[in-house]
Amino acid sequence: MRGGELVLDSLLKAFPEADLFTLFYSKGKLNERIESRKITTAFTNNLPFKEKYYRYYLPVFPTAIESLDLKGYDVVISSSHCVAKGVIPHPDTFHLSYIHSPMRYVWDMYYDYFPNRKGFKFFLLQSIANYLRTWDAASANRVDYFTCNSHFVGRRIQKYYRRDYKIVYPPCLPQDFRVHDNSKDDYYLMVSAFAPYKKIDLAIEAFRENGKPLILVGGGQEEGKLVKNLPKNILWKKGLPRTEVVELYKKARGFIFPGMEDFGITPVESQAYATPVIAYGKGGALESVNEDRTGVFFKEQTVKSLNEAIQRAEKIHFKRGDFQNSINRFTEEKFVSEIRKVVDRHK
Repeated sequence: MRGGELVLDSLLKAFPEADLFTLFYSKGKLNERIESRKITTAFTNNLPFKEKYYRYYLPVFPTAIESLDLKGYDVVISSSHCVAKGVIPHPDTFHLSYIHSPMRYVWDMYYDYFPNRKGFKFFLLQSIANYLRTWDAASANRVDYFTCNSHFVGRRIQKYYRRDYKIVYPPCLPQDFRVHDNSKDDYYLMVSAFAPYKKIDLAIEAFRENGKPLILVGGGQEEGKLVKNLPKNILWKKGLPRTEVVELYKKARGFIFPGMEDFGITPVESQAYATPVIAYGKGGALESVNEDRTGVFFKEQTVKSLNEAIQRAEKIHFKRGDFQNSINRFTEEKFVSEIRKVVDRHK
């Protein structure tokens, strides 16, 4: 249940009779509201080794999403960070797409994901990326109305799809969530998938240098490389239940967010527990974090810049009211209301 799944869960709250269509589905990993729906999968769900190697099937994702039969529906809502917005709706169907991001790994962050620029592998990746860019831009014409999670993503929509958009901030917290001042322990926290653009390696090197305690929560494709030879001041925790993650949020001195994210739900969750965010000053964090009120920004993705930001944060007296004002923008009720308004206005 990461960010995309939380958005899906709230979409189902907004439209309780909706059926679900997806490329992959593994029973027992999501919550009851999602798993109790009628779920139709594409042929990709039957491919071998899908659990571990689904990324290698990326070139067939466009064909798979187009294979879904959506006739008989008056409204289709796609929650898309890859190909979901490329479904083929009936001409009379209203298609609303909530874009987490155009495919980062074939557009502006291509070389962050694939830094090697020579050899046959590079040629093969370039060919696949070229095909996916062409398909991605063309399939944007199947969407009637774009919504997205930040202006940062909205600018990508304008650049690559040449379309307008409406911001609907993601559902991070319940409507009546109250921020409480918590006594803080002397550690910093990072909760993240272990993907290249998350810049976990930067956080590790910064804390290797400053010697402060850091707790890393998460796992993923890069964990084997990243958790080797961690210094004693960095503790890695994987597979924690939600209750334990919340306790870490409450007690952390600060939350480290060194990547350039489309939005980032974890900085909002951090603010909900009065824990200031130390974030890279680009991307969605600029919209969710208020500088010197609920966190600080660093300008360069370097050890020096991150450590200087941590030092600045330690000198600021953060106030509970500032955290409360910030998180009030990101409630599930606001998300559900805005999505319903868009659909009611157009269907």
